[in-house]
Amino acid sequence: MRQRVTVKESRPDGTAVIFLRRQSACSGECEHCGGCTPNEVVTAEAANPLGAKKGDCVEVESKSGIVLAVVAVVYLVPLVLFFAGYFAGLYLPGKPVLWGLLGFALGVGAALLYNRHMIRTAKMTYRIVSILEN
Repeated sequence: MRQRVTVKESRPDGTAVIFLRRQSACSGECEHCGGCTPNEVVTAEAANPLGAKKGDCVEVESKSGIVLAVVAVVYLVPLVLFFAGYFAGLYLPGKPVLWGLLGFALGVGAALLYNRHMIRTAKMTYRIVSILEN
């Protein structure tokens, strides 16, 4: 996945700190944008083989495997547990829909825990692939 970002700091070790906007919140065309709210912008570290300087608008590339794994868990686990609870509820006392909702709630809880774990432990790796004209 490629994204346009701004370099916040260039480090001597060949890395850079970048301002990263959530992809869903950014069209990538800064000249047509009204600006982002502070909570839509995060900082991240990127490999800087091109020697981009502070303030440069650059294009970074990231591997999307981590993001896809988190999305799969967050969306699929609650859905699968809903249907598992519903069909198990056909053979358990009570209404199947209530068992399905219980499964869905457990799935949402598990997805939230997994999401927090991935935020703490998984590192998105970014690499600057081109320096764009400002």
